[in-house]
Amino acid sequence: MSKIEVKNIYKIFGPHPAKWLEAARSDISKEDLLKRSRHTLGLRDISLSVEEGSIYVIMGLSGSGKSTLIRHFNRLIEPTAGQIVVDGVDVVSLGKRELEQFRQKTMSMVFQRFGLFPHRTVLENAAYGLAVQGVARAQREDKARYWLDQVGLKEFEEQYPDQLSGGMQQRVGLARALATDAEILLMDEAFSALDPLIRREMQDQLLQLQLKLNKTIVFITHDLDEALRLGNRIAILKDGELIQEGTPEDILLNPATEYVQTFLQDVNRTKVLSASHAVNPSRLTLTMRTRPALAIKQMRALDYAFAPVLDGKRLAGVLTVDAALTAEQEGQRDISRQVVELASMPDTAGLDEVLVQLVASDQPVAVTGDGDKFIGMLSRAKVMELVTPGIGSIESR
Repeated sequence: MSKIEVKNIYKIFGPHPAKWLEAARSDISKEDLLKRSRHTLGLRDISLSVEEGSIYVIMGLSGSGKSTLIRHFNRLIEPTAGQIVVDGVDVVSLGKRELEQFRQKTMSMVFQRFGLFPHRTVLENAAYGLAVQGVARAQREDKARYWLDQVGLKEFEEQYPDQLSGGMQQRVGLARALATDAEILLMDEAFSALDPLIRREMQDQLLQLQLKLNKTIVFITHDLDEALRLGNRIAILKDGELIQEGTPEDILLNPATEYVQTFLQDVNRTKVLSASHAVNPSRLTLTMRTRPALAIKQMRALDYAFAPVLDGKRLAGVLTVDAALTAEQEGQRDISRQVVELASMPDTAGLDEVLVQLVASDQPVAVTGDGDKFIGMLSRAKVMELVTPGIGSIESR
């Protein structure tokens, strides 16, 4: 279910944006528009859908329009044209008082530079959004204390922002945003000012909180590794236009343009892709009741040395041609006594785990889903292609 719908948003910066809207709707470039009109094209025809309870990442380089776009969600920036619909309500149509209430109760924002008041304590900063809502002091401080505890700052309530590290200051900003109980959290380059180690810790904390809170989060970043790690879906902007949108796997495996491909060059693919991406769906599966002669015939027809054996949909093990021959020679009615255990991995296992398994053994590995349901055999060739894209495909079973 969509929480936020962005529909055909245009933003032109300058004294007469409406005058140049039709030009922006044509194929005029950002540079040509600026030369002709001295107006800047911020966003061109952006449409996207943010699912409720998801982390939706909008990314791009400086000047791509990502921060401009997120500020449309709560109308810190007014669109030149288009709609922002939240729970069926067009935010663009809200009056001044309705917009104030919307900002206070529906959306909270976490900024890149923390946005803390230096003369207020950590507790007062965390409670600030509730104070704006008119919540009584005792109640708002109780809530602020709870969220400070959730972000690991229980012992720092009476400190001031300049007494805290950058990571701790950003935790205060996060606690302040969460304390308002807003349904939607807007995070504009929230972790980009932090050093790499603290940034990773904040990403971990956000993911842990999201498991409990199930908020709708719109997260802005210029870092693809961060986007791939956090996002359920990712939108990539360039010069105010939407270049590609999809799941992290979609973007990593099927970059739409060379621009997107350049982002992917240094990505650690083993942290994003899983065993499910490296499966060869089996052309042959046997059951515990398969007759030995039939098993031999089917495996030889495909030139297979072995085949996976299922018990219902569950993986039971593997049968080799030699074992099937033994069963036939001994007059066994089916292959069940010849099935041996087969190494397996869950489809959710990361490629880093898969690589460890493949290095440790040269034996075949199955991939299974929920309830040990058989999905297919792990392909070493596909793993190689995924980890080192561009080397070409290798036929493998």
